[in-house]
Amino acid sequence: MFLPKIPSNFSEISWENLLVMPEILLLNKPFGIVSQFSGDIQSDTLAPYIHLKGFYPAGRLDKNSEGLLVLTNDGKLQNQITDPKFKLCKTYLVQVENEISSYAIQVLRDGICLNDGMTKPAIVNRIDGPTNLWDRDPPIRKRKFITTSWIKITIYEGKNRQIRRMTAAAGFPTLRLIRIAIGDWCLDNLLPGQFLRREVAYI
Repeated sequence: MFLPKIPSNFSEISWENLLVMPEILLLNKPFGIVSQFSGDIQSDTLAPYIHLKGFYPAGRLDKNSEGLLVLTNDGKLQNQITDPKFKLCKTYLVQVENEISSYAIQVLRDGICLNDGMTKPAIVNRIDGPTNLWDRDPPIRKRKFITTSWIKITIYEGKNRQIRRMTAAAGFPTLRLIRIAIGDWCLDNLLPGQFLRREVAYI
């Protein structure tokens, strides 16, 4: 029977160095694309953008939302990213209808009652309209004589369509929603459809 030769420095080899690090893809998901690889219309899925095998979304981003979507080739990491106990915050740029009031911003910060319960406290700030943002295709519908405004919001939970429901409940419907960060992973300068590939450690 053949036995492999054991290296002389075997005791000095770290098992961590022998393990394959999990990988993630940081994708700027375009508007109108679902967060999956299959669907009734293939061009509306992730398939045209991600050709690497074995990567799957860790969480979702609504079809009508844009920005950061994390994919991974590791099931354990996928579960960690989506598990609320790891408390990965998510940060969004949000364009809302009308000039949002200071009162509405405070309500969003403190927590607002939705049909599935109160939201947790969030970090919410009024911001100027982003100047380095790509144009959305198609553009948002603009209504004559009705202005818009922008907020930056960080949440620590993941209710279904949470941001849109929060701003609507506060009286300022969301017109455009862009996720720019999940935990320490950021969108940076990625354009729609572009992605970065990285090796990462478990959370």
